[in-house]
Amino acid sequence: MNLRRPLVSFVLLALVVAGCQKAPDDSVQGYVEGEFVYVGSPLGGTVQQLFVRRGDEVEAGQPLFTLDQTMEEAARDQAQAALTMAEADFKRQEQLFRSGPAAAQDFDRARSTRDQDRDQLRQKDWNLAQMKQDAPKAGLVFDTLFREGEWVAAGKPVVMLLPPANIKVRAFVPETVVGTLKVGEEARVEVDGVPDPFVGQISYISQRAEYTPPVIYSRESRSKLVFMVELRFDPAVAARLHPGQPVDVRFR
Repeated sequence: MNLRRPLVSFVLLALVVAGCQKAPDDSVQGYVEGEFVYVGSPLGGTVQQLFVRRGDEVEAGQPLFTLDQTMEEAARDQAQAALTMAEADFKRQEQLFRSGPAAAQDFDRARSTRDQDRDQLRQKDWNLAQMKQDAPKAGLVFDTLFREGEWVAAGKPVVMLLPPANIKVRAFVPETVVGTLKVGEEARVEVDGVPDPFVGQISYISQRAEYTPPVIYSRESRSKLVFMVELRFDPAVAARLHPGQPVDVRFR
């Protein structure tokens, strides 16, 4: 089971840091944001084995962790035994029904019990499979939230993944500039300490204006009107960007 949530922890810090450094006149300031994939199990249990550590790169389908399977294995074995008995009873009632002595209601009862036990076994098989979770996507193990031997409640994430495709840059452009931009156009992102800019593509242009800082709407305040623009990158480029990192964006 995985949950997707946008990273917002570093947004204010990124904007404060970026605000302390004046960007070039033809660029706007922004920050890197990541949408994490939270991987957990729909069932609770004790972490039996953790296969990854913070900072690891994983491929889709790679094992991440397992929970203790003792109780689920026992429940599965019990369901299998119940189904075996139900199938034997159904076959016996079926033979009796065809030969005449058995009542129709006994045959129907045996068939219903067998079908219910089949459903129970399928459910127990599914439960057992949920005790082991694999990476739904390739990406960076951003963090592990539990250690081996710790109890995890049902639905609680154990591993945080950051796929490269989930990394983006958010920038805020003036009203006078947003009208010249189009989704799909290239933009260059400059990061302190990196000599060459990263090239990305505009993936989203907000239709809603924001103020920075909040002001009363008037003709005089229109210069403070900004629109959020998001950029996406090729996976190899995105992997070099870090959530919360302040950047300068050049659209031309």
